[in-house]
Amino acid sequence: MSWPPARRSGARRPEREYEKVAAPKKGRSASAQSKPGRSLALILIAIVALTGGMFASGHTTPRLGIDLAGGTSITLRAVPEKGQESAINKTNMDTAVDIMNRRVNGLGVSEAEVQTQGDRNIIVNIPKGTNSEEARQQVGTTAKLYFRPVIATEASAGATPSTSPSASSSASGSPSSSTTPKATGSSSASSSVSPSDTATSQGRAVTDALKADATPSASASDSASSSASPSPSGSSATSDANAKLEAQYTALDCSKKSVQNTVGKSAKATESTVACGENDGVWFKYLLGPAAVDGTEVKKAQAIYNTTTAAGWQVTMDFTGSGSKKFADITGQLAKNTQPQNQFGIVLDGQVVSAPSVSSSIAGGSAEISGSFTQEEAQSLANMLSYGALPLTFKEDSVTTVTAALGGEQLHAGLIAGAIGLALVVIYLLIFYRGLSVIAIPSLLVSAMLTYVIMALLGPAIGFALNLPAVCGAIVAIGITADSFIVFFERIRDEIREGRTLRPAVERAWPRARRTILVSDFVSFLAAAVLFIVTVGKVQGFAFTLGLTTVLDVVVVFLFTKPLMTLLARRKFFANGHKWSGLDPKALGAKAPLRRTRRPHAPVDPKEA
Repeated sequence: MSWPPARRSGARRPEREYEKVAAPKKGRSASAQSKPGRSLALILIAIVALTGGMFASGHTTPRLGIDLAGGTSITLRAVPEKGQESAINKTNMDTAVDIMNRRVNGLGVSEAEVQTQGDRNIIVNIPKGTNSEEARQQVGTTAKLYFRPVIATEASAGATPSTSPSASSSASGSPSSSTTPKATGSSSASSSVSPSDTATSQGRAVTDALKADATPSASASDSASSSASPSPSGSSATSDANAKLEAQYTALDCSKKSVQNTVGKSAKATESTVACGENDGVWFKYLLGPAAVDGTEVKKAQAIYNTTTAAGWQVTMDFTGSGSKKFADITGQLAKNTQPQNQFGIVLDGQVVSAPSVSSSIAGGSAEISGSFTQEEAQSLANMLSYGALPLTFKEDSVTTVTAALGGEQLHAGLIAGAIGLALVVIYLLIFYRGLSVIAIPSLLVSAMLTYVIMALLGPAIGFALNLPAVCGAIVAIGITADSFIVFFERIRDEIREGRTLRPAVERAWPRARRTILVSDFVSFLAAAVLFIVTVGKVQGFAFTLGLTTVLDVVVVFLFTKPLMTLLARRKFFANGHKWSGLDPKALGAKAPLRRTRRPHAPVDPKEA
């Protein structure tokens, strides 16, 4: 048995194992290893662009929720009528939100928000400065929709209308004759009294209209409406009521927002009333008779696009059996009059949302309202008409009122808690990771900056409001973000303990750390998503913030922390393992560099020599 021949000294190639760095697999980008500057430039551009967008929008601070800014939060739960459980659906809930939005805006406050939470809850958040009791009354009651005959109408003082509040096109004579609230090519005269008329002529016109009003307004109760209709001859009480109503109409100025939001809301269905309505940006005042048809007698309303007659967007209405008869009666009598007394006002919560005119009786239980509608206008009117027939009521689940002072204290406490949490994390990094904190602390700051800017932009974009639970989510996110850095740093330290130098250790540690970070962040994001879906109210703020910061953690680690670590690994302070770098091989208990040992030489036979 002979030993293998000795290897020549020139053929011996001792190699240090720790100097081998696996090349990236074919097809995989090596930019993270060879060009970390690209990743850093990319995240810098994103920060600059987002910050510029924040300042350009004028929203430089996040919107604050009710519990921080102060105000009232009302949670309403939809309750269907018996046998109408299927009425709680997305369409009806969205319609209810639209109506409540109108009511909240009618309170004269800004930045109020009404939104659905879950499948049967509506959250109404009204900022500070609003009477909470009034707000509860406004949003907690069922909307009242009526069809009232128009007695008189004109533009409010100071308004210069380009069109009348309602101009009719010629009737087709079909059972669903078209009525046109905004026809531009109208064949009929304008319905408004000129704003330049004197007070005397204006008063005479209104008085004549009241006296001549022979419209038998069939309201929700036929007998009640008959007794309540203005009588041509009239008793003394009726004359007094007419005089009072005439004076109220004459003095009414619908250009004032306070008047728009209050006038006509307390009127009974069986009484004549005054109201305001807006058309093409111009506010008109109306004198209306008793309700002829109740909104609950509208069975269905929808916006459609009529391609057959080139009428464009229209709103179709279907009435119940009793509603169909009442609507046919009132339109038949209105058609005999001239403008504006051939119009009926569609009144929602005391405000005229449309005042179409009629040129013939509309029988058959269906009607169309057509004109120069946009899709949005037609859909809005259809929603309002539908709301009168919604078999839904809303029960108050909770009402939370927070004063501005208490909200400021909570915000102050939240900011202090966040600062303490951030300080503790920084102290921990400085003690245990020393020089590596130069990477971790800027990464935390970048994450915080992105979170702040995005929250500020999401306020006007989607109505996101930073509440106290959301602040808690941001504080928890500090730990999640720091945990990602720690996972990466510990992987690097493990490689150094195995005897490798820093640059190969960084590249070998990254794939392992990356998998751990992604799995950890995925679990956190999944928990936040589930929490956001299954909860309502303020808890969603916590879930949203947690999910947002988890996503940003991945972005920061991949585009900032890893590239910065790659660049600093080339510096002597870190590469040579300075004792304050946090990567000192001696302090970490690193093994001696592994080398390939030389194979033993076979003994030389003297005879062969």
